[in-house]
Amino acid sequence: MNRLTTSRGELELTRHPEDPRDPLRAWDAADAYLLRHLGEPADPGQVVIAFDRWGALATALAAHRPTQISDSHLAQEATRANLKRNGVDADAVRLLSTQDAPPPRADTLLVRVPKSLALLEDQLHRLAPSLHPGTVVVGAGMVKEIHTSTLRLFETIIGPTRTSLAEQKARLIFSTPAQVGGVNPWPLSYALPGGIGPASGRTVVNHAGVFCADRLDVGTRFFLAHLPRTTGPITIADLGCGNGVVGMSAALDNPEATIVYADESHQAIASARVNAPPGAARFLLADGLTGVDPGTVDLVLNNPPFHTHQAVGDATAWRMFTGARRALRAGGELWVIGNRHLGYHVKLRRIFGNCEVMASDPKFVVLRARKGQL
Repeated sequence: MNRLTTSRGELELTRHPEDPRDPLRAWDAADAYLLRHLGEPADPGQVVIAFDRWGALATALAAHRPTQISDSHLAQEATRANLKRNGVDADAVRLLSTQDAPPPRADTLLVRVPKSLALLEDQLHRLAPSLHPGTVVVGAGMVKEIHTSTLRLFETIIGPTRTSLAEQKARLIFSTPAQVGGVNPWPLSYALPGGIGPASGRTVVNHAGVFCADRLDVGTRFFLAHLPRTTGPITIADLGCGNGVVGMSAALDNPEATIVYADESHQAIASARVNAPPGAARFLLADGLTGVDPGTVDLVLNNPPFHTHQAVGDATAWRMFTGARRALRAGGELWVIGNRHLGYHVKLRRIFGNCEVMASDPKFVVLRARKGQL
């Protein structure tokens, strides 16, 4: 639990899923700076908040009934939990995903600069028609998150842009809507290379913000070349699916399989829906495999992220591995791709009691863990 002091009072905030061992706060200096700058606006009109990471801004501004736009299912769940924790009616904040149509009008637009420049570009293009000459547009981020390329997007899509002085390593961005607009380049598509198994040469569609949205990353390429072969009507989960290319390859290899594409990103699930080949498929927007019945999955394929926003750690991988074990049937397998230095084999042995190296090169390793008989 951590407390954020604002002009509206003190708020108790946590990340989601809540973990008392997690030392990271659900807000940072950029959130605090933005709220200090806003003060207590007399009439902000229709408030739209983009990329509110854990709901700190939406909770603080709930009296103005804002709309929150987020790509993250976890951020939306954190917002709901933080509203409840602070005694705020859940209906006070309208929650939209980055795939939803934005509000037709925004009088105050607040943008927490996301890690993905592509996602920022896509959403600024989507939000630009909602702005008018009187709209107040304020971005916020830590100094290390705001680059010349960041400011160029605000300038070219929204209008004239300037920045504030830095406070506690945070900075604000001010843009004046000038109906600059332009063409939104997202989503993108590209052809997969050869030599990666059943998915070789296929065209994939990628929405903004999906990991390596403009190309196939080298880790996934290595994983695709070493996926297990399967047959028969089994259930395979592409855990942290991104654009779904791993699940796509598994489906093409075994048309009788049911593929579960699971990710906490709305953009990722939208991409996977487009890329999934014909066949039985389920698309799961969730924290890992939450929502999958225990003991119902035969094979889990996973390329876990090792960062959340700017924080680097193994909490997400731990949740994915333990969730995979819960979802797997007895004898089911989890296959993981990761950088060699991350030491996933240690975690898998602790969770599953076993781990085997299936493929490796100087940078990556593919590991297999099997769930024992009950």
